[in-house]
Amino acid sequence: MSEDKKFTPFDKGIRLVSRPSDLDYYDDDPSILRAQLSCGHVIDPETLADCCRAQLKDGETEFRCPLCNKKWPYDEVRKLAKLTTEEKLSFEEQLGTNTAKKIVNFKDCPGCGTFTERADDFNLCVECSVCSVKTGRIFEFCWQCEREWKGPRPRADQCGNVGCKRRDQDLLRDCPMISLSSVVLNQGSDDHVQCPAIRACPFCSVLIEHNEGCKIMSCRECKKQFCFVCLKPASECLQTSTHFILCSAGVAPRQINSDM
Repeated sequence: MSEDKKFTPFDKGIRLVSRPSDLDYYDDDPSILRAQLSCGHVIDPETLADCCRAQLKDGETEFRCPLCNKKWPYDEVRKLAKLTTEEKLSFEEQLGTNTAKKIVNFKDCPGCGTFTERADDFNLCVECSVCSVKTGRIFEFCWQCEREWKGPRPRADQCGNVGCKRRDQDLLRDCPMISLSSVVLNQGSDDHVQCPAIRACPFCSVLIEHNEGCKIMSCRECKKQFCFVCLKPASECLQTSTHFILCSAGVAPRQINSDM
């Protein structure tokens, strides 16, 4: 961590504590001061900035704690993440872009990232002219799940991709946060990891609800194993954590549209 990003006793208006970070398993040096957020969780500036960058990349227009889903005001993020002038400009530009895309009928093409407009509100199948030119074939994607189009067209309810149903999208967005009784924040902790109750398999997009046990799940459809918390393949997640401790990558946000 850079010296500019470290908290000091002279930082005013910040509740400083000597507790380990709640969002970074490896950040447990008792000599380092960390900030306690308004949601109650403890974090260091760089981890907070990285967490918020990931949410911006996912198209979010506000910041939320991945452990309890409580909102982090931007003013709080800006101060506690010790954002530089360049970082503030980048954050605010991306917030503006994400907000604009939610207001108007534009989305990033999953093939090339170009802003693409949906002309027909009753057809989820949208062509990206940029990808069509680059690939030499018509490239179409689904406005709802943001994956390459499968199945007949036009359709207003869903494409042929597994997990595209509007009900699935609603479940992923609105399912409650749960506390995983078998997964703690760090070794010796009594605090349990919280994450959405329903996840889409990162391999085939089938919806899976967590019941009891560790964080590693086996998909009933494709039979592949993944971590219910960070959504990485089980083999990758377990390289830096265990079945019963928070992943080094932290809690993945809700899987909405392209996050599936």
